[in-house]
Amino acid sequence: MAKAKKKRPFNVKAFLSTVDGGRTVATYQKSQKVFSQGDPADSVFYIQEGKVKVCVISDRGKEAVVALHGNGDFFGEGCLTGQPLRLATVAAVTECVIMRLDKAAIVRVLHDEPKFSEMFMSYILARNARVEADLVDQLFNSSEKRLARALLLMANFGKEGRPETVIAKISQETLAEMIGTTRSRVNVFMNKFRKLGFIEYNGKLEVHNSLLNVVLHDNPALRREQD
Repeated sequence: MAKAKKKRPFNVKAFLSTVDGGRTVATYQKSQKVFSQGDPADSVFYIQEGKVKVCVISDRGKEAVVALHGNGDFFGEGCLTGQPLRLATVAAVTECVIMRLDKAAIVRVLHDEPKFSEMFMSYILARNARVEADLVDQLFNSSEKRLARALLLMANFGKEGRPETVIAKISQETLAEMIGTTRSRVNVFMNKFRKLGFIEYNGKLEVHNSLLNVVLHDNPALRREQD
């Protein structure tokens, strides 16, 4: 009996590059906005290269980073639920190559292409679980554990594929906004992680899997005062 052919994984990037109409690709420089809070919600974006941050700005001008997205991530999908305006601002953290899909184009692809629809739904469900985990993390964990978890997630630990231990340069201010603490506390924790051998940074940030100790174990040597 002939061996069954190994099923190839669905290549999202290759597939999206063949979509007819309603698709554009643009390069964004660091800090350049992809869209702003209050803009019309009329499209979905797919990151081919780079990282972006999702920020919410209060009426008083205070900014909070609520998510980071990288290669292979979608964002802006709120338009598919009838959201008329963007609820957040998205800006490039590094130089990015991003594909924009008009709402009509993404709806058509979801309807006509079962493989893409299955993949997209799995992605959205996984993101929903991530948001719930982020909320639990914010409510119950110390800022030190929140920082460790954020670094591990950015390094791709816990996801399929090989961890990307080297993280694109990201400011301590942005990390502080992500985990709800001050830049000075982030600086203290980063120095501590480096001294313990959990991370290395000298122009670039490298995360070691030993950082999981901070998240998974209540080790007295690692414990700090809760927020």
